[in-house]
Amino acid sequence: MSEPVTESMAEVRKHLADVIDRARRDETPTIITRRGKSEAVLVDIDEYRRLRETAERYEDEWLNRLADKAEAEGTNGSVSLEEMAALLRSAN
Repeated sequence: MSEPVTESMAEVRKHLADVIDRARRDETPTIITRRGKSEAVLVDIDEYRRLRETAERYEDEWLNRLADKAEAEGTNGSVSLEEMAALLRSAN
C-alpha cells in the first residue's frame, strides 16, 4: 500500500472516479479533509475487507485473553465470552 494522499472534500468531489481508481489500481488511500480536518479515508474495497478481518481477528483474540484471565481469577462476578462480546458490541 502506498502512502496516502490528502485531499479536501471539494477536490475529491471534482474527480471522485480518479480517487477511486487510485485506491483500487495504485493501492493509494485518500485522506479526505473538511475545513482542514481529516474526516474520512477512501480505500480499495479489498483493503477495507482485509482491515475489517484483521480487526475482528484481534478483537476475538483480545476477548479470548480477557475471558482466560477472568476464568483464571475465578467465576464470581464474571460473564461468559458470548455475554462479554454482546455487551461490547452493544456499547458501540
